[in-house]
Amino acid sequence: MSLVDESPVNSSSSDDFAAFLDAELDSTSDTISQQEEEKEQLDDDDEEEEEDHESNSLIERTKRRKIDALDAIEEPNGSTSHIDQIEILEASVKEVICTHPGFIGGMCIKCGEKIDNQSGVAFGYIHKDLRLANDEIARVRDRDLKNLLRHKKLYLVLDLDHTLLNSTRFSDITQDEGYLMNPNDPMQDTLKGSLFKLPFMNMVTKLRPFVHTFLKEASNLFEMYIYTMGERAYALEMANLLDPGRVYFDSRIIAQGDCTQRHQKGLDVVLGQESAVLILDDTEQVWVKHKDNLISMERYHFFASSCKQFGYKSKSLSELRSDESDSDGALATVLKVLKRVHSMFFDPELGENFVGRDARQMLRAVRSEVLKGCKIVFSRVFPTKFQAENHHLWMVAERLGATCSTEVDSSVTHVISTDIGTEKSRWAVQENKFLVEPRWLEAANFLWQRQSEERYPVKDVKINS
Repeated sequence: MSLVDESPVNSSSSDDFAAFLDAELDSTSDTISQQEEEKEQLDDDDEEEEEDHESNSLIERTKRRKIDALDAIEEPNGSTSHIDQIEILEASVKEVICTHPGFIGGMCIKCGEKIDNQSGVAFGYIHKDLRLANDEIARVRDRDLKNLLRHKKLYLVLDLDHTLLNSTRFSDITQDEGYLMNPNDPMQDTLKGSLFKLPFMNMVTKLRPFVHTFLKEASNLFEMYIYTMGERAYALEMANLLDPGRVYFDSRIIAQGDCTQRHQKGLDVVLGQESAVLILDDTEQVWVKHKDNLISMERYHFFASSCKQFGYKSKSLSELRSDESDSDGALATVLKVLKRVHSMFFDPELGENFVGRDARQMLRAVRSEVLKGCKIVFSRVFPTKFQAENHHLWMVAERLGATCSTEVDSSVTHVISTDIGTEKSRWAVQENKFLVEPRWLEAANFLWQRQSEERYPVKDVKINS
């Protein structure tokens, strides 16, 4: 049973609900029995009255404790000091004060008290109107991580659009893509199981090659979340295409409305420790606070509208009646990286105590091997007077293990340029150094291995003798 499916007042008591919340957030907990489900299906109005009664009873018990404590303090023959009297009173009240670990619909999930000013973070994707206090979030994350580590799993946060799939509106389908809507076209057999027409959403969606195998194998190593900037209705529909049996994600589907910062994604709404989280996303800019967790994905542009959106003038995969490779495509490549990071994290030679390990360090180590030993100089790649060290490509090169410089010398191995006529480009040719265009670096970043320089030459290079 999922919290998403339950009413916030369907528990017979606030303590039971708090325990129920723990059980639902625990990744290894068993499902609640049908008998317990039936027992919890109480009338909403009656249940609200019961919660109010519990809250009032709690207040009355608190008042009685205060009175009893004061009666004990005011005994005429007593010798209790004023300070001792205060301590007795505070201790008596403290026994019944709730720390309010979380709220649903303004009501504390533990004591049932209604609170107007609620702090913490909203987790509406887990349960409608659920908000957890920071201390409770830390407690849940700590407990959940321990459970996950016992099963030798980490967390994986997955973007949807251009990472796992590509969608377009019916009205944006070009003439060259018309075959997609023709059930008699021979290509329909090839696309079966990966192309979905959704008339009620006026759109068509194409799943990325290898995605089902990717999810199946990744689920053995990770507890997975979907995190999209799309609306919740869209996110749920895409999750249904990817995971119709709700095997991989369950209720862990985060949409735009769950973000706590506009135009930004954050791990504050993910109930996983940051040190154990990896992220797959095609847009690095939305993860400003979590770049160390991020694996940047090469965008999946199946439809023409997607290429147009990002300024590509070439034909799309659908217009070419083509697609990514299953075995050598982006998802197959990144799965190898995920498996390697997972293997490093749970390396038996490091012992069985996993506490204190950080998946971000493992990811950094794997990434830094890609261009290890390369020394790069850029030529006419950055805008004039731009601080080279702050450019995206410079930082990418360093993350991949390369050394970057602004000046050429004998130790330089590569000149990355957009112009064959620059002084540094000519030097590279004369000194028999690699002269490549920026796409060589971008390809290494997405494919996680050094690419053949011959595939990325700066065009029409002429040697000046």
